[in-house]
Amino acid sequence: ASKDMTEGNFQRRLRMPRILELSNLIFYFNQMSEEIQTSRQQLADHARSLEQKVAERTRDLEEEIDRRGQAETALKVANYKLERLAYLDGLTQISNRRSFDERFLQEWKRARRNKTALSIVLCDVDYFKKYNDTYGHILGDECLCSIAQALASVVCRPSDCVARYGGEEFVMLLPDTDTAGAIKVAESVRSKVHGLEISHRTSEVSEFVTVSFGVASLIPTGTIPPEALLNRADRALYQAKQAGRDRVSM
Repeated sequence: ASKDMTEGNFQRRLRMPRILELSNLIFYFNQMSEEIQTSRQQLADHARSLEQKVAERTRDLEEEIDRRGQAETALKVANYKLERLAYLDGLTQISNRRSFDERFLQEWKRARRNKTALSIVLCDVDYFKKYNDTYGHILGDECLCSIAQALASVVCRPSDCVARYGGEEFVMLLPDTDTAGAIKVAESVRSKVHGLEISHRTSEVSEFVTVSFGVASLIPTGTIPPEALLNRADRALYQAKQAGRDRVSM
């Protein structure tokens, strides 16, 4: 019976003999066997309970990890969208002034390092205030969006940047582009805007919406500040307006 017990068999019960001493021994032996069997059953139940709890906890942890992973992914997507929105003009959906300023400084440093030409083209919609007064701000917004798309369709190199500079002003940043190349781009945009044929009956230049352009180009050096190129483009734009608008000046 002891041998069976060590092998895990607790089913065997000893019959009580008529010898008193053996009867007492066998009684306690059978009682011990029952207690051991009961304890083993309790341990087995406890082990199963622990396994179930561990499995449930593991499942909970896996679900939590999955939820956190989904939350982190959603957060990254949201941050990307926010960052993208921070660099886009809300109306025209091209780059905004902040995006241009950062790109301009990057390209300025690169052009100075590589000793290559960097060009800026400032664009201003002619008599846009009169357009808004005549057609209303809703059509005015649509007009700006159309011009922004015209700019974006011409300036298509990855290194180029088209941005809304403010109000009815736009700017084109053209790395590795000399004056002749910048003028060619500006004239292409000017022609593209003409092709839109957006009616503007209060314009003093044309029956359609037109744009004036100021072009500036230079090879950056350590003695020239970045603002110098923007100031030159601004002066060129002023010259284009003084000369009658709807033209490119440099």
